[in-house]
Amino acid sequence: MSNLERDPAELVAGDTAVIETGTIEVLEPRDVPLGGPRAMTVRRTLPQRKRSLIGGWCFIDHYGPDDVSVSGGMRVPPHPHTGLQTVSWLFAGEVEHRDSVGSHALVRPGELNLMTAGHGISHSEVSTERTTTLHGVQLWVALPSASRDTAPFFEHKVPVVGWLGDAEVRTFVGSLAGSGTDATVFSPLVGAQLTVRAGSTIVVPLDPTFEHGILVDSGEVTVDGTPVPVSHLAYACPGRSSIEVTIGAQDARLILLGGEPLGEQIVMWWNFIGRSHDDVVRSRAEWQLEVIDDIDPDGRFGHVAGYDGSPLPAPELPTVRLKPRG
Repeated sequence: MSNLERDPAELVAGDTAVIETGTIEVLEPRDVPLGGPRAMTVRRTLPQRKRSLIGGWCFIDHYGPDDVSVSGGMRVPPHPHTGLQTVSWLFAGEVEHRDSVGSHALVRPGELNLMTAGHGISHSEVSTERTTTLHGVQLWVALPSASRDTAPFFEHKVPVVGWLGDAEVRTFVGSLAGSGTDATVFSPLVGAQLTVRAGSTIVVPLDPTFEHGILVDSGEVTVDGTPVPVSHLAYACPGRSSIEVTIGAQDARLILLGGEPLGEQIVMWWNFIGRSHDDVVRSRAEWQLEVIDDIDPDGRFGHVAGYDGSPLPAPELPTVRLKPRG
């Protein structure tokens, strides 16, 4: 999914709060409207001023459950990406994906759509006519410098289901509790959905070389004694081999994300990730010239076949130079 903010900031837009309790930080979301009056609103927990990355994970948007008859659903025109992977994961609904490397696929609950932008790609996302409720997460992974110019490609994977005590585990990136996929990653990562029974406590094994985040989609959740409200993100630094999660009176659904610290600074603006201000300026200029001005629709970002509509112009760049963060 595109970042459709009309005035995207460099890496972080707006102040967000971080609640620190013991060794767990709780990151509060901010609401981001994606476009016009009937467009979706997402709850964004990453990036923010205090924390830009969790391993390679650099962007977490949580949305729904939305009644598409009210919200209008998802209709994101062709737009570009560079230097990242998009990870699409749904709890409810269905989204049609098309991209400039010729992929045409549906995003369904429990199935992973992973798009590697690398040097440059464009894609569109539209919720299908049979979708009545749309609910899920859109995640981005920053590619390390050695891989950020790789040729773009697309993968669709269905993870096997595993169990961790009273938690059903669907691991869409990496492996956990007997669940996982062979989805391509360029730095050590894990990403998983945990559906946990009410009234239970589970101990989640962690790779101690990873930092981790737990996003709460639903339920009353406590992470190592720290309450984590719905749509908030619990952060745990590297060095932990496990984490205890306790669930209240209703079943809970969580997204666990982790990875080795990227160890690099990035510049993230709109839908581009680079390593400098000039990287982003160049990407924006090429998108506008090749696709929006239709000078070379088969250039760096290619052409999205089958989408009925115009591609999305890039916003204006800020008047100050973008600064690397990480």
